[in-house]
Amino acid sequence: MARKAGYEASMKTPYLLLVVSSIALVGTLLISGFSAFVLVTGPAFLASLILALRALTKRSKRWVILDGSNVMYWRDGTPQIETLREVVQELRAAGYTPGVVFDANVGYLLCGKYQHDGALAKALGLPEERVMVVPKGSPADPAILTAALDLGAKVVTNDRYRDWAEQHPEVNDPGYLIRGGYKAGDLWLNFE
Repeated sequence: MARKAGYEASMKTPYLLLVVSSIALVGTLLISGFSAFVLVTGPAFLASLILALRALTKRSKRWVILDGSNVMYWRDGTPQIETLREVVQELRAAGYTPGVVFDANVGYLLCGKYQHDGALAKALGLPEERVMVVPKGSPADPAILTAALDLGAKVVTNDRYRDWAEQHPEVNDPGYLIRGGYKAGDLWLNFE
């Protein structure tokens, strides 16, 4: 809960800076003798406006993080990039902006050799900055949960993250984990 509160506070910071810099700019323009300070308050206002617009854009997207190493097994229990492509497509159609995080061994499971972020992003039709392969020896779960927390996103997985629930209590929130799979060859996702 403290981490979520910290995230929410950090999302308010750009707007607070915008309000303070706006007041300072108006003050320097209206109070006689302070007009020289517009050289400081003007750029500060512009910088805070840019930060606020970036925060608004980031917040307006409905982010979702896929546990790529989990989702790729959903069809027939075998790792398939096509499964991930279909899930990404379905999430986009539902209005989400997907990102994918993989364990380091994903390339070996899919095609018998190491695959980096760029190669997997290309295979999924996603920008490279939205695909991550964690370093060898590191579990993907903390990266998935941290990315989701940072973006205010949900997580697409059938993993329950019980080992990480103490550090990430949000995994127990209803609707935080989007489960899915295939029934009679058709993809289903539980957005509830």
